[in-house]
Amino acid sequence: MFPIFSFQLISFILFSYGFLGTFIIKRNLILILVCIELLLVSIQLSFIINSYNFNDVLGQVFILFILMVAAAEVAIGLAFLIIYYRLRGTLESKYVYLTKG
Repeated sequence: MFPIFSFQLISFILFSYGFLGTFIIKRNLILILVCIELLLVSIQLSFIINSYNFNDVLGQVFILFILMVAAAEVAIGLAFLIIYYRLRGTLESKYVYLTKG
């Protein structure tokens, strides 16, 4: 079995990729949405690791709430992206400031 530290390191690497991707990738809105999902997945992995390490079920219950938030975020985010694409014809984020409402 792998030590707990290696799984925490994987979770930290995923979180850093998601965090940096959210702020570095500023052109495509779909990639920004994917990076936010990567952030949520890394947090879920960290909760599972700590829940297993401390023999506690609370971390696994909390993951269910994170999954619900992630599903709602994806549904609303994709709906906004579809509407934005129909209005502008592109998914580049440099035209977001033109959207009023």
